[in-house]
Amino acid sequence: MNLSEIDLNNIDINDVKKIGMAPMPVKIVLIVIACIAVAVGGYFVDTTKQLDALKKVENEEQSLRSTFVTKHQKAVNLDAYKQQLDEMRTSFGALLRQLPNSTEIETLLTDISQTGISSGLEIDYFKPEGLRPKEFYAEYPIKLKVTGRYHEFAAFISGVAALPRIVTLQDISIIPASKEGGVKLVMDITAVTYQYLDESTSIEEKPEKGPGKKKK
Repeated sequence: MNLSEIDLNNIDINDVKKIGMAPMPVKIVLIVIACIAVAVGGYFVDTTKQLDALKKVENEEQSLRSTFVTKHQKAVNLDAYKQQLDEMRTSFGALLRQLPNSTEIETLLTDISQTGISSGLEIDYFKPEGLRPKEFYAEYPIKLKVTGRYHEFAAFISGVAALPRIVTLQDISIIPASKEGGVKLVMDITAVTYQYLDESTSIEEKPEKGPGKKKK
């Protein structure tokens, strides 16, 4: 049987039957071709699906490993995180104690006014503006207009900074007290204090009266 004489387009069933009578080398070649065909078919039919499934599982493994590493690091540093949280709570509590509550604002207003007087300033205008709510706190601005000298202004600002409650000074403007000049100056300034707002605090809570207009 000569393979070169086989016409694939005109294969007869009798030719197929004659394969068993073919020489041994021909049988070996046919068996090898059949094995290769089966292997290739099996690869595309079954093995590729298994490879895709394996790749998916490998990707899931990498994701789980990354999650494990992240959680492991958090677990290892858990005690340090708890310590940092305790320190933050302590620090936050210390800051809150520097914010006046509704009953302390009136006292703070008096302290600011007395600081200006003790610094040698003439207080021409002193007007609390009331609470202005923000996120978890409220601002309480106080408009002031005082007359004095540079060193008296400096003493007043230092005195306000030394108060036990947080007070910031904003919108500072200094002009001569008179057109003729001289050592006397007029300073417009806004002193802002802050109040912590919790669930029990109402924005309508205001001091009944702040210190009014005062003269030296």
